[in-house]
Amino acid sequence: MSAIQISRALLSARQAGKLISSTTPTKLQPPSVANRYLQQRWSSTGGSTGASGGGTTPGGARDPRRFREPMSRKTLAGTALLGAGLLGFMYYLKRKKEIAIDRERRRALGKAALGGRFELVDHNGRPCSSDDLLGQWVLLYFGFTHCPDICPDELEKMAEAVDTVAKTPNMPRVQPVFITVDPLRDDVKAVREYVREFHPQLLGLTGTVEQVKEACKAYRVYFSEGPKDDDNDYIVDHTIIMYLIDPEGQFVDYYGQTKTADQVAASIMVNQAKYNKLKKGSFW
Repeated sequence: MSAIQISRALLSARQAGKLISSTTPTKLQPPSVANRYLQQRWSSTGGSTGASGGGTTPGGARDPRRFREPMSRKTLAGTALLGAGLLGFMYYLKRKKEIAIDRERRRALGKAALGGRFELVDHNGRPCSSDDLLGQWVLLYFGFTHCPDICPDELEKMAEAVDTVAKTPNMPRVQPVFITVDPLRDDVKAVREYVREFHPQLLGLTGTVEQVKEACKAYRVYFSEGPKDDDNDYIVDHTIIMYLIDPEGQFVDYYGQTKTADQVAASIMVNQAKYNKLKKGSFW
């Protein structure tokens, strides 16, 4: 064999050895004790290597499944507290607006110019002034005992409205009051017998001509005696209105002849509810 042939044979043998080496599978090394410990910790803690979880993999990367946690109790409590504070502030603003509207309504109705003090005598002969009626709701009507039809109708309406309010739970009692516009004929006895016909709580008031005029003037009540007949009898023309007075003695509302007893009672209870709400003060 020549030198060239020997060189080719050696080259072929060398290439064949490399091919065998590259196709032979490499024997895997057994894992170390440390690696086995890490794998066991990873499996037992659900992917966490630390004592507190931490939400990280053995390689140090965060586990997205552990990173997403539900809202904590502190966060829920803070959210609820914030919501309650906002609701309270909104309620406070609403209350201020209602008070402002009520004041504006009082000004528009001229409440300061309607109503006032009076001093009369009740149907039992005792002095009675407007101050004695403070602290209670009052439904006031001006009329006279010789009235043939309108006054009895209005007083019956008043009595029905007062009873309706009294039968409604949590509603303050209303004191019905009758003031005569005919003091010359309506003395204490006449007024006492008259008011008994309509309601047991109806308070009848009379007085001198000047005292009655002052009371009528305070509430802008018009009255005028008509012509007298042969029996010296006459009719008194007067304003036909009921006046609602709050516990502070302030005029609140009025009801004409066209209002029904149910409408009067409903309006009284609405005004009572508004008054109570405003008197409770601010939310804070």
